Amino acid sequence: MEVPVGPGPRQAGGGLGATRSTSSGRAARTAEMPWARFSAWLECVCVVTFDLELGQALELVYPSDFRLTDKEKSSICYLAFPDSHSGCLGDTQFSFRMRQCGGQRSLWQVDDRSYNNKAPLALQREPAHYLGYVYFRQVKDSSVKRGYFQKSLVLVSRLPFVRLFQSLLSLIAPEYFEKLAPCLEAVCNEIDQWPAPVPGQTLNLPIMGVVIQVRIPSRVDKLESSPPKQCDQEVGNENLLPAPVVLTSVHELDLFRCFRPVLAHVQTLWELVLLGEPLVVLAPSPDVSSELVLALTSCLQPLKFCCDFRPYFTIHDSEFKELTTRTQAPPNVVLGVTNPFFIKTLQHWPHVLRIGEPKMSGDLPKQVKLKKPSRLKTLDTKPGLYTSYTAHLHRDKALLKRLLKGVQKKRPWDVQSALLRRHLLELTQSFIIPLEHYMASLMPLQKNITPWKSPPQICPFRQDDFLRSLEHAGPQLTCILKGDWLGLYRRFFKSPHFDGWYRQRHKEMAQKLEALHLEAICEANIEAWMKDKSEVEVVDLVLKLREKLVRAQGHQLPVKEVTLQRAQLYIDTVIGSLPKDLQAVLCPP
Repeated sequence: MEVPVGPGPRQAGGGLGATRSTSSGRAARTAEMPWARFSAWLECVCVVTFDLELGQALELVYPSDFRLTDKEKSSICYLAFPDSHSGCLGDTQFSFRMRQCGGQRSLWQVDDRSYNNKAPLALQREPAHYLGYVYFRQVKDSSVKRGYFQKSLVLVSRLPFVRLFQSLLSLIAPEYFEKLAPCLEAVCNEIDQWPAPVPGQTLNLPIMGVVIQVRIPSRVDKLESSPPKQCDQEVGNENLLPAPVVLTSVHELDLFRCFRPVLAHVQTLWELVLLGEPLVVLAPSPDVSSELVLALTSCLQPLKFCCDFRPYFTIHDSEFKELTTRTQAPPNVVLGVTNPFFIKTLQHWPHVLRIGEPKMSGDLPKQVKLKKPSRLKTLDTKPGLYTSYTAHLHRDKALLKRLLKGVQKKRPWDVQSALLRRHLLELTQSFIIPLEHYMASLMPLQKNITPWKSPPQICPFRQDDFLRSLEHAGPQLTCILKGDWLGLYRRFFKSPHFDGWYRQRHKEMAQKLEALHLEAICEANIEAWMKDKSEVEVVDLVLKLREKLVRAQGHQLPVKEVTLQRAQLYIDTVIGSLPKDLQAVLCPP
């Protein structure tokens, strides 16, 4: 069956709110391309319906120019509907993550570098996966053969702004289910007027007569247990108008609500996630599974979660065989599922978290118990954390008491979430700070960086040296928790998160080293150096300086503007000292 598509692309108009600044001619051209502003936020919008003959079917893709492969269309169709076991009546919101198949999809694909360089690592655009944000409606309808109206509206993006997109769906979807395609076209046209998401800026996003005000997190933000307060104006954004709907965060979930059934094991789960262990979350519905998986992957901040994760996964997924095979060790993935069939399929996985039906009362639900994996045999397995893993750190009983007291005193959930988020943030920071200190000691001293020699190398990371340093500079300086910290670090060294953290820090240090070397060259007396040098050596210097200048501008190295200007002046000075024929070669007209 052919998939009907929305109207074709149109020219993007001028944006509302902050004016979109462009740093190059290419960026300026991009701003004028069809759907350029829309694609800064979303890849496309899909509508999935239930067809009696075909099952789940893709009814609409908007904009029509966006190309999805057949495999991606199939995945979206299955992931946009809850499993039949979930029995979700009414409206349900959840999210999924699926692998991209193929390369660039549209002429208006945005350049990720500008955003990613300024965004926190955990909020960078997904390079190889799509994130789907779903609003599913299932209500009785006698006019339909099956007796039920079943339809999903899906926002497909590469930005992990779960809170923003869920809020957006709660505005758009009910209206769309009433008015259908014309409403969706109007909404997409409005999104195509939005300013781009620039880290550090507060933006006003008009949609369907409402203005949503959000602040896009920046890498330089001070880490807090709760996001910075919104303000109507910021420096450089004097024209922002007060917004009636203020989102305190574009991405943070209600951690306390997500972790309520597993509060007693939050620390064990934090360790499992830190070590990149394979973990299955079996929940009664996709909203519970997706929120818990996203909560687990967010509890490592400021560390970037470097493993795979699927907030909602079905047996129809194209990667089902790959992720459930018994011929090799389970992959490093946090998998959210709702079909009890997975208990049998994933019995060989080392950690399975089974969650029961959520209770809507204000009381704390019954906490799941730690159980041996051998007891995970039947489809009606009781809720519990099935694992043979023994936590390295002792449980923080004081935190549990504070949260329990908050429940008894009916403390607001956002305050409870802030307590939990602060605990996890401080725990992760206590673990990471010794690694950061040791890594900083591997950086060559600035006095050893000389202008006319290649910069010295960063010293190698020696695990034994680091472990010895913990005796006087370990996590005990900032964390009261006792336990086997050494054992936890040893296991961490084998995890994808250590590899991801080390690569990122090494890259940043190499860029800093390159910037310091460029500064050393610019502070040297270049004319004195040139006096006894041959033309070949001088030309070689010009080429190397140009290469460094291009890298400094392209990689956005931590170099001051005055240094870049001085480097360009040096290049001009050196070229001016050469014969005319060489000048013509180095500076063609």
